[in-house]
Amino acid sequence: MTRFRCGPMLAALMASLLASTPALAQEGVDSVIDRIVTPLSDGLSAAIFWEIPLPFVDQGVPFIVAWLVVAALIFTLYFGFINLRAMKHSFRLVRGDFTPPDAAGEVTHFQALATALSGTVGLGNIAGVALAVSIGGPGATFWMVLAGLLSMSTKFVECTLGVKYRNEYEDGTVSGGPMYYLSKGLAAEYPSLKVVGKVLAMVFAVFCIGGTLGAGAMFQTNQAFSQLVNVTGGETSALNGYGWLFGLVIAALVGLVIIGGIKSIARVTEKVVPLMAILYVTSGLLIIGMNVDQVPTAFKAILEGAFDPSGVYGGFIGVLILGFRRAAFSNEAGVGSAAIAHSAVRTDKPVTEGLVALYEPFIDTVVVCTITALVIIITGSMADGSTIEGVALTSRAFASAFDWFPVVLLVAVLMFAFSTTISWSYYGLKSFTYLFGEGKSKENLFKLIVLAAIVVGSSINLASVMDFADAMILAMSLPNLIGVYLLAPVVKRELKTYWADYKAGRLQTYK
Repeated sequence: MTRFRCGPMLAALMASLLASTPALAQEGVDSVIDRIVTPLSDGLSAAIFWEIPLPFVDQGVPFIVAWLVVAALIFTLYFGFINLRAMKHSFRLVRGDFTPPDAAGEVTHFQALATALSGTVGLGNIAGVALAVSIGGPGATFWMVLAGLLSMSTKFVECTLGVKYRNEYEDGTVSGGPMYYLSKGLAAEYPSLKVVGKVLAMVFAVFCIGGTLGAGAMFQTNQAFSQLVNVTGGETSALNGYGWLFGLVIAALVGLVIIGGIKSIARVTEKVVPLMAILYVTSGLLIIGMNVDQVPTAFKAILEGAFDPSGVYGGFIGVLILGFRRAAFSNEAGVGSAAIAHSAVRTDKPVTEGLVALYEPFIDTVVVCTITALVIIITGSMADGSTIEGVALTSRAFASAFDWFPVVLLVAVLMFAFSTTISWSYYGLKSFTYLFGEGKSKENLFKLIVLAAIVVGSSINLASVMDFADAMILAMSLPNLIGVYLLAPVVKRELKTYWADYKAGRLQTYK
């Protein structure tokens, strides 16, 4: 029952602080939280995004972005463009055509994909794309899409490894993800790296917990509350200054879902993800269809802006970096987070879930991000030099076609925020229990921490949240990709055997 009381407990704590500290009450809860968290966010961002100087240009390349993009390119070549040639077969796997009903695992291929998508198809596609286009111009869209296509290969490798080296328990539950293939996989393939693997696994788990709190909780509620304020009056909204109260409501709703574990989360996401995707994508396509004559001009602007040496944000290199950075934050390929969700799948062949995972960056970045960018470009929402950013810019772009659409977007944003938060809570929980051991009391403690982060996120400014979220999520890729590089030959062997069986018609079907 303790889990159900998380919201009231946090509310009582906040009320106690206000009552006992007059200065805090006078300044406002939101202002105090922002003042405390912002310096921490700025410091983390500076540490993670140090830049590699480039000759002949003023704009350097953030190491972390280069780390992810180079990996995506290498894996695309190493696995023979698996991101393009396996899409048809992957769709049949999503349908469950080749899944034995008695295979180990907790969720179906579709549920695993939906859970992972709910952690990536979210406000990064709405607010993050808006930030990229408003800062880097239409050309940033091109580099986001290219990075998304390449990232499909990275997602394939890490999700295959997540299933191959997962822990399967007697009660039918499983635990998988980078923590396990870094420790178990490296120990099995490279015995001399056993200690190194354990250290990498622990470092990853720490960053994953930070990513859960930053991107999975704080960023989601921040932008959800931003859209709520936008719809209810903007600067004159009576909700201004009450982000913490909104956070308490969301925390209570999230708490009701995450108490049930991955099966409960999967049951929610398999319903919410298709619904929110259809709602958002249909609305975007409708606006694009209404302005179909502007589509060629929009694509021309995207292509010209992508290669314009005199463009905004540092020219060609600057726009490329911005597009890749936002794509990395959007689809999280190479970060390792999705491998945790995919590891819970019911399958007897690890490579099958890697193939299913191909659809994740494709839907997330290639489809959803492109639609968002096209709507913003076509509607001319940046033309007046407005300083609005994030979800507010996307909202204005959609509202230019339908003045009532901000309300619809509010519903989509709330669904995105909710589903992303519950998925990331699972990622963080698995990392937390990897570090500190399994057990209900430890799980309850971590869930309370997540719910508190939801309240904090709704109370601080967007820049602080984005810096902290980017830093934590992308830092996960440092230990993760070291292991993925070393274990890629294992995946290649698995793929070679599986693909030969598939081409020879030796795979058994169950539908």
